Amino acid sequence: MRIPLFLFIFLPLIMYSQNPYPQDYFANPLEIPIVLAGTFAELRSNHFHSGMDIKTQQRQGLKVLASADGFVSRIKISPFGYGKALYITHPNGYTTVYAHLSKLAPKIEAYLKERQYEQETYGIELFPPIKALVVKKGELVAYSGNTGSSAGPHLHFEIRDKNEHPMNPMLFGINTKDTTKPLISGLYAYPISEDAQINKSANKQPIRITRLADGNYMAESITAVGKIGFGIETIDRQDLANNKNGVYNIQTQFNGSTNFEIDFSTFSFYETNDINRLIDYDIYKTEKDKIQKLFVDTNNGLSLYKNTIDQGYLTITDSTSGVYKIKVSDFRNNESWVTVPIDGKFSQDVLKKAYEVTPNYIYANQATTLAEENATVTFYKDTFYDDFFIDFKSTNDTLQLLPIGYAARKSFNITFDITKYNEADKEKLFIAELVGYKKWPKYSTTTRAENTLSTLTKSLGYYTIASDTIAPKITPINFKDEQWISNAKTLKVKITDDLSGISDYRATLNGKWILMEYEYKSNSLTYDFNDQISTEPHNDFKLIVTDNVGNSSTFEARFHRK
Repeated sequence: MRIPLFLFIFLPLIMYSQNPYPQDYFANPLEIPIVLAGTFAELRSNHFHSGMDIKTQQRQGLKVLASADGFVSRIKISPFGYGKALYITHPNGYTTVYAHLSKLAPKIEAYLKERQYEQETYGIELFPPIKALVVKKGELVAYSGNTGSSAGPHLHFEIRDKNEHPMNPMLFGINTKDTTKPLISGLYAYPISEDAQINKSANKQPIRITRLADGNYMAESITAVGKIGFGIETIDRQDLANNKNGVYNIQTQFNGSTNFEIDFSTFSFYETNDINRLIDYDIYKTEKDKIQKLFVDTNNGLSLYKNTIDQGYLTITDSTSGVYKIKVSDFRNNESWVTVPIDGKFSQDVLKKAYEVTPNYIYANQATTLAEENATVTFYKDTFYDDFFIDFKSTNDTLQLLPIGYAARKSFNITFDITKYNEADKEKLFIAELVGYKKWPKYSTTTRAENTLSTLTKSLGYYTIASDTIAPKITPINFKDEQWISNAKTLKVKITDDLSGISDYRATLNGKWILMEYEYKSNSLTYDFNDQISTEPHNDFKLIVTDNVGNSSTFEARFHRK
């Protein structure tokens, strides 16, 4: 009797109903052993890593195989983010994700290109019907690559549950060799209550740690009174790679009793921004170190915490002593311990908490609007996690919002009035964030309404009005005008813009739109002659490239093919 495909897709498999993490269901999506460049829930900029990054031996074009039976439920193509990404939904309700691909398997690639040509766009998101692209476990579905926001060739691989929550693939038996203990490089102690003090200070304190012969760590003894917390900087390494990866679990104990645990098994995308509440955001912004707080700070919506007593804080009283311990584990249960002796000792001579008092104060639970000269900033209710003094200044079209060490939960609005500019100049203006040591202007997505420019951002810092009057530059890479290129497999062009950045491009061959894949890391556009838009010997190529303020360049050339 035939089983309808619909049932194959949606009915859960009974044999797995008793096991939340089936161990043999998902297979390695590559034909080579798994060596990781990145682990699940690793701390990234403004987000947790939602999968595992599998090394591809510094190569592109390795076969990517379906990890289990299923159907292609989503295809997303973008120059940024995941680049070329494929989503396969499986009968047990899980979805696997394969990202940074160079190319899809022939039948999937054909389905994709047909729709890219229909819509005349490279960037596209598709949700194929259930029966359109059915795949079997081990079937070729793509080739590995380096597309999107990838720092090198690898395969980003995810397993998501029915609610689209990413889960650690190691829970399903997709693993790698690891006998190495996590490494701990930093420890901080935090006075929390108004009367708290650590080592005679009301400010957070770095705590010196020493690595012992057995691989564990001993911290220097501290004196403390009041409500306090700790933070740790830690990474994991697997045996086959030297990458600085994320750990799997952190637990703390005080005098032998567990009072805090954070477990990196799964999370939801809506909460991932709260990584900036998990880490000490101030230290991250100023020193680039990622100190993980071992307590649940206020306004923290993460679901990663377990077994917390008093949110992981300690209350130390005068004339007592205690021992605080931290256990850091990887998925293979390799453990590193930190022992922190605490002496409850009150001091009359305490260094007061350091902060700069300014005329403007932000209350996290209230909306605030600040205006000066031609700049206005609107902070909406609950924009920030904390209340703080903000250094707000606007001088000569440059806005200062300091200090940078306060994380935003959501975007705030910056508006500049450009009435004073000439009409001819206004079209070329945009808002730029000044970044780096040299305060280089970086385009911030800008909208114009009559005589104002506005942008939404989550970053405090410096912003200014910038002008871009120079059109993008277009340079052919593998051909020139009137050249015969019969043996070329692709047509390649380099596109660059000096300031506001590329916004859009459109290429035609003999008047017909052609698909050119945009790789922003190399500033290149590539057309594949296998698309066969033209079989004529003489071909007229035209490319128009536009930047973010509307400057455009046009390149035209004729080439010949036999």
